[in-house]
Amino acid sequence: MSERSADSVLVEVDGAVGRVTLAAPDRLNAVDVPMLEAAADAVRRLDADPAVRVIVLSGQGRAFCAGADLSVHLDEGDLDGTLHGVGAVSRAVVEAGTPVIALVPGVAAGAGLAMALSADYVLVGDEATLVLAFGALGLMPDGGATALVVASIGRARALRLALTGERLTGAVAAEWGLVAESVPAEGFAARADELVAHLAALSPTGTARTTAAITAAALDLDSTLARENEGQHALLRTRDFVEGLTAFREKRRPTFGQ
Repeated sequence: MSERSADSVLVEVDGAVGRVTLAAPDRLNAVDVPMLEAAADAVRRLDADPAVRVIVLSGQGRAFCAGADLSVHLDEGDLDGTLHGVGAVSRAVVEAGTPVIALVPGVAAGAGLAMALSADYVLVGDEATLVLAFGALGLMPDGGATALVVASIGRARALRLALTGERLTGAVAAEWGLVAESVPAEGFAARADELVAHLAALSPTGTARTTAAITAAALDLDSTLARENEGQHALLRTRDFVEGLTAFREKRRPTFGQ
């Protein structure tokens, strides 16, 4: 496996607020296996801390997360680890009793979008870019995205995003109901602070039961991740994925089915 560091995930506690920040801005916070493991562990630890009343999931710099880091050599261990790591982050976020807010001022793509959508409240910038960037690689959405997107915007629009790779602005994503709220860039930080303070002031027990009940009504994460893991595991070993990855690195359109 490629040697990477979990130091690219920052964990802070400031009073009632726990923060998990993806900190690899040079690659738009694209994640590798150690980062995913560190992020999932951080969410679980913050959720177990009774002093933490809200968890903030964000990215350093202008992006939330550009998805899996495809700029390095990936062997089978990396591929499987990334698949399971994204699912672990989404599971930790979805299962947290502490409310989780994802702050997305810029890019959230592929696995990055899946992780953002697993949060209880997703705040995006009006000009943010949200995209299910899997089809161009010959892959399927994972990290719970196949259910998270459908639960928010329905089957038709979910298939539209997955099959076309369409890039949504934050404003359109909010209009569709994919995310909770979109605000102009100049007001993003202030609105984020306002929401974090609001969530931190809620009843911890009442909030935990509310998020759990609504999530259970909309999402079967166990079944979703099992389907995604089975399908993605097979797709990661196809010629189409090799072609998609090669085309991505060569900045050209892939030619599948050869």
